[in-house]
Amino acid sequence: MENNYLNFKKINEEETELYIYGDIRKKSWIDEWIGTGKDKTDAYTLKDALTHVDTPRLTVRINSYGGSVSEGLAIYSLLSDFKGKLKTIVDGFACSAASVIFMAGEERIVPENGLLMIHNAWSYAEGDSNVMRKTAEDLEKITQPSVNIYVSKSNLSEEEIKEKMDKEEWITSQEAFEWGFSTSQNKKEEMQALEAEFVYNLVIKNKEMQKEIDNLKMNNTNVLNQADVEQILQSALQNAFDKITEQTIEEAINTRSKKETTGLIIKQQQIKNDSWRSFFNTKNQ
Repeated sequence: MENNYLNFKKINEEETELYIYGDIRKKSWIDEWIGTGKDKTDAYTLKDALTHVDTPRLTVRINSYGGSVSEGLAIYSLLSDFKGKLKTIVDGFACSAASVIFMAGEERIVPENGLLMIHNAWSYAEGDSNVMRKTAEDLEKITQPSVNIYVSKSNLSEEEIKEKMDKEEWITSQEAFEWGFSTSQNKKEEMQALEAEFVYNLVIKNKEMQKEIDNLKMNNTNVLNQADVEQILQSALQNAFDKITEQTIEEAINTRSKKETTGLIIKQQQIKNDSWRSFFNTKNQ
């Protein structure tokens, strides 16, 4: 079976490839009724599709910002039960619930330009203080299965995993390998979309800047206070953001379609203005 974001492809008699792209979400009855939801990967559809895999090897290629915790955990369980050899590969991003799915692989690959992102479960709540307290307690319990999966497959402790999830940690290929999220590395491959390339460059630049700031803190403890350091960091990040934006859009104008270039400009403006810029992780530094 296939749709726009969940595709099975039989490579040969030995291997099948599964592409999990788009959101990890349960399809509603409305989706089923009017034929929408092709941008969603859900556990129910995947369960039925897996019954048709008749090869001893299954490779799961992921490019997703994540989605529902319950669907992610269910897909992780379904893939973990695969009787043959299971390999997972990040084709761009494996964020949130998609990073949990990635951990199902016996062999796990984050290429040089791939990224994982792990964070705590989150939700909305409305009500009095009792409702808010219960929501917080529920979210801690909902997050714990993902913590357990990361701990079981990586070489990090539960405390280290929770610290990174609190920070909404973006994890590079090298970090994924060093921390045990991936089992091997692979060569750099072309990004699937300009948006992914744009965010990847920002995340890498942020990590480079943060290392410089950490060194600055260590070597100038008697010269700079915390406010000075934060101001330097924010200024450096803004300069990097503007430079990467200019370079990526210039490249897009020269090599990509007008539609994709316009979409990138809109996305970079959203990153600049809305809460998604939390991927810079400056709030906990």
